[in-house]
Amino acid sequence: MKTRRQVALALLAGLTALLVPTLASHAAEGYPNKPLRLIAPSSPGGILDITSRVVGKKLSERLGQPVVVENVPGAAGILGMQAMLRAEPDGYTMVMGSSGPNAVNYTLYSKLPYGMSDFAPVVRIITMPNALVVNADSPLKTLAEFRAYARKKQGNLSMAVSMLGTSGHLGGELLKNRLDFTAVTVPYKGAAPATNDLVAGQVDFTVENVITVAPLVKAGRLRALAVTTRERSQILPDVPTLAEQGYPDIDVGAWLGVLVSARTPPAIVARLNAELNAVLGDAEVKKQLAQQGGITLGGTPAEFDGFIRSEKDRWEKIIKAAGIKVE
Repeated sequence: MKTRRQVALALLAGLTALLVPTLASHAAEGYPNKPLRLIAPSSPGGILDITSRVVGKKLSERLGQPVVVENVPGAAGILGMQAMLRAEPDGYTMVMGSSGPNAVNYTLYSKLPYGMSDFAPVVRIITMPNALVVNADSPLKTLAEFRAYARKKQGNLSMAVSMLGTSGHLGGELLKNRLDFTAVTVPYKGAAPATNDLVAGQVDFTVENVITVAPLVKAGRLRALAVTTRERSQILPDVPTLAEQGYPDIDVGAWLGVLVSARTPPAIVARLNAELNAVLGDAEVKKQLAQQGGITLGGTPAEFDGFIRSEKDRWEKIIKAAGIKVE
């Protein structure tokens, strides 16, 4: 026979099971009633930061609450992911995810302080191409000249990387493999410091998102030699693709999307998805992101989840084939 304590615990468990959905529903009805955080796992000035601020500003207008963008750079986006997961899973803390920490890192690192199941994908925000760029004072003006120079220097070149595991990093590694040259990888804590050093001549080249390098290219401070996707960039239309220059098998672009904790009430995830889709449908937001090279996306949480899983599988094959490892 059950003791009184066992009966009481069973009753308590039953009441909790009934109350949790009700409490979650009430929380969603009053959501949001305080400021929200959107963590950008990079330093200010890069793709994650710029996109987060454009999206966060319009989301704030829709929700009637401030959306504070918080930069948490370092460790290939891992620190930003941890910062979000340490917060209460109530939908008030989001993170701007990307291919690095949310798809690539699962293969690139032998140990991670989080897993795919820790996150609830909300919506995919944008996609955009990368570009191979050098200092504007470099004598290199074409991909063919770059390849000849890189093979001659073999190992005495340096490649700036905004964060390990980003599409730019892996795109650069693929480029080294396909163009048959070696270079020292120099990791940074964001795109801004990486490109600043390239402008200053401290490193030789980088493969970086067009949202970051286009203003510097147009200002004559950097020179773009190739775009890494099969189609040309709308903001760097004169820069030929790698496919046009003999490398059709290299198709590497960047993507960003908002995620929250997997323990966030589904009703709040659905609310955020609806609001962010509305944000992405806003003409001014589309214009601002397009001016930076981004193509707005949107969609359902399930679609974003499926996309992340396909990206993980894709990069796993590429990373293992290229023998890329990060300790």
